[in-house]
Amino acid sequence: MTLALLFPGQGAQSPGFLHKLPQHDAVRATLAEASAALGLDVLTLDSDDSLRSTVAVQIGLTVAGVAVARALAHEGLVAQFCAGLSVGAYAAAVTCEALSFGDALHMVRKRAELMENAWPSGYGLAAVAGLSETQVEALAQAHAREGGEPVYVANVNAPRQIVVAGADAALAAFSARALAAGARKAQRLMVAVPSHCELLADAADKLTAWAKDIPFTAPRSVYVDNRGGRPLHSANAIRADLATNMRYTVRWYDALTVVIESGASVLVEAPPGQVLTDIAREHYPEETTALAASTLPHERLVAIVRRRLG
Repeated sequence: MTLALLFPGQGAQSPGFLHKLPQHDAVRATLAEASAALGLDVLTLDSDDSLRSTVAVQIGLTVAGVAVARALAHEGLVAQFCAGLSVGAYAAAVTCEALSFGDALHMVRKRAELMENAWPSGYGLAAVAGLSETQVEALAQAHAREGGEPVYVANVNAPRQIVVAGADAALAAFSARALAAGARKAQRLMVAVPSHCELLADAADKLTAWAKDIPFTAPRSVYVDNRGGRPLHSANAIRADLATNMRYTVRWYDALTVVIESGASVLVEAPPGQVLTDIAREHYPEETTALAASTLPHERLVAIVRRRLG
């Protein structure tokens, strides 16, 4: 029986999520380390106002993920597998010991600044439920043929849970088209940049150049990327994944499947969300126990994980 930690991406944030982290020595130490590394009080990053900033959100998610991973490790619960959706990959890399926490924070801040500066306003993401990737691609092509601004498949979170990226007006028009074509739901996400598409190619190139001298090491546990949905074993492969993942489609369902088929039996999703937990429960109900850390007191989470791991 093995443990996997899953780290959510942008869109999972909610006001006060850093203040809701467990009252645990490892969490307090992580918050202090992050504040010292960044030269600011990270507990200011989860206010309503702060969460309008891509930079604050991405840093906050990284801090929350690492803090809870460390709190679990303090209790002897060390993950054999780590995977993170989009910016969640940074917390996964830190937890796998492929990258130091301080370097991850600086790289995340640079990543978010590049994303925000590339498209300061008027762009974002929308989630479409009930259509397949093939159906969404066909609708996107029809939308473009009729003169609409392009939309891109940004995330394949599950076989019928697809996220698209683009300009505000394009997303609104595409959402209406998707609903007319039989989508169960189409809604905007709390993300203000067009993540995971070619609109961020230039930003990804800039982050790659910026990160070339950051020290990475081979991971101590299995790091699963979400561009190809496969384990990465070398320092350079993980560096390239983190530097470029903003421009490529997130294939989360593939990554989740690899984690489970590789033997992970207990999945714990780091705060603040439970979307990744819900996907695992829906599609792999027999194979795994999926738990969202944000929905349980830390002591109870630890007890359940210990019991399920046997």
